[in-house]
Amino acid sequence: MARHGTTRAHRGTGAPLTMDSLLAYARRQDRADGLAHLRKRFVGADTDLVYFDGNSLGRPPVAAIERVERFMREEWGGRLIRGWDESWLQLPYEIGDRIGRAVIEAKAGQTVIGDSTTVLLYKLARAAVDAQVARDPQRREIVVDRDNFPTDRYVLEGIASETGCRLRWIDVDLERGVTPEQLAEVAGPHTALVVVNHVSYRSAYLADAPELTRIAHDAGALILWDLCHSAGSVPVHADRWEFDLAVGCTYKYLNGGPGSPAFAYVRDDLQQVLRQPIQGWFGTADLFAMGPEYVPAPGIRRFVSGTSPITAMIAMQETLAMIEDVGMAAIRAKSIALTEYAIDVADEWLAPLGVAVGSPRDAEERGGHVILQHDAMREVTARLWQRDVIPDYRDVGGLRVGLAPLSTSFEEVHRGLEATREVLREVLAERAGLG
Repeated sequence: MARHGTTRAHRGTGAPLTMDSLLAYARRQDRADGLAHLRKRFVGADTDLVYFDGNSLGRPPVAAIERVERFMREEWGGRLIRGWDESWLQLPYEIGDRIGRAVIEAKAGQTVIGDSTTVLLYKLARAAVDAQVARDPQRREIVVDRDNFPTDRYVLEGIASETGCRLRWIDVDLERGVTPEQLAEVAGPHTALVVVNHVSYRSAYLADAPELTRIAHDAGALILWDLCHSAGSVPVHADRWEFDLAVGCTYKYLNGGPGSPAFAYVRDDLQQVLRQPIQGWFGTADLFAMGPEYVPAPGIRRFVSGTSPITAMIAMQETLAMIEDVGMAAIRAKSIALTEYAIDVADEWLAPLGVAVGSPRDAEERGGHVILQHDAMREVTARLWQRDVIPDYRDVGGLRVGLAPLSTSFEEVHRGLEATREVLREVLAERAGLG
């Protein structure tokens, strides 16, 4: 794909950035974009709707709808229960290996598609804590930051209550996330597990995964990475960075659809060590023996519990094919260019209205979205939805602009932020009138 550099560098400096110059730049970027041809593969991308929420729920690929329909008619409808023996039993592991290979750079046999993110978080975190406490009863601390995604915090609170462990909280800057210095201060001989978001759901802060992993390991702890806001947007090198455990969802940048199942990564040398807490028949050594007691399967299959949600994992295969074709490096390059352009436009159009950028400005520390802070943003978001401009809102006062590199264009960013400026002006004018 075309090389995307810093947007200001392409436009030059000094001259005021007008609406026309910003639009002209967006159009030039779209013409040069080596991923632009993929946009037409997504349902609705050819409409006037502006979609800034691909980091919460991605657009459906046209071919994914066709694939699901074909599955319903031919595999489910035509093969019926024979489908389990013919392909379905292996599908969670086949798709897991594709995610491992194309998205998180993990060798085969370490990644599986299965339950929801919350359930997989519980399984892996509880298994890790139990193993650590069994190894060393003094290791009863779980390290997590206070701005970690809510489901992570809630799951860990429950595990701490169940096991008699303690949560060791890290207070983070809401415009950033967990830093190596902060983790080094709290990780030590009592740490069982560290749980970190690779990309902060609020600020888009991109954590230093290899360094945080090293610090956890030096303290004798295991680390569990939440990849929900990075998988499919930011390159991950799970094996090279020596991850222990990871989970990630598939309905954001992988376009799996509402409620599509999450994936779990368990490093191969830990698979025989960890005992996952939800023992179900799909995770047994002999699935159809129906034996009197639970005997865990070897390898990654022991982390599966019940019947796999086959229909729910069909759609994501279209996006996996796109990622396999273009590569995560090209996707990341466009993601950086999109977020830099959004920040530049916000600086020109929204900063004079009191809006602050709540995401890191350094692309090396920023994931695939940008949060714009103003105390009017809850109302602005609601009004934008009425105009078919769809960002989302995060407290306190954050309008989140999620940019999916496979389906988002630069001109779409321009149109969405132009509408944001118009609506914010309306809201501020009404406030001034009421005053």
